[in-house]
Amino acid sequence: MNESRRAKRRHVNQAIEVIDTMTESSLGRIGNISQTGMMLIGQTQVTEDALFQVHLELIDDHGRQRRLDAGIQHLWTDDGSAPGQLWLGFRFIDISAPDADFLRLWVEHPDRSRH
Repeated sequence: MNESRRAKRRHVNQAIEVIDTMTESSLGRIGNISQTGMMLIGQTQVTEDALFQVHLELIDDHGRQRRLDAGIQHLWTDDGSAPGQLWLGFRFIDISAPDADFLRLWVEHPDRSRH
């Protein structure tokens, strides 16, 4: 299968939760992530085009957790592979330059991080 996306994506096998900072509840866990967006695996329906302020934690090259804060916009929803599961597509609409740089390196060099 050809990858037609512009940004390189990193598939994530660990449970990295994406937390809505307004409600402190999980929107889902990351299925894959790129510099421009992410696909979450969740169970809660999201309003089309909804905006969220979220945070997530990735592991840096030294094994330390690094919190990233971002604004995201919902783009699409699809049925997941398990009953009651949803796949949710989001794009990043606001992320600080240092967080964006860290995310880019984390996606491009999975062998250098532990998560």
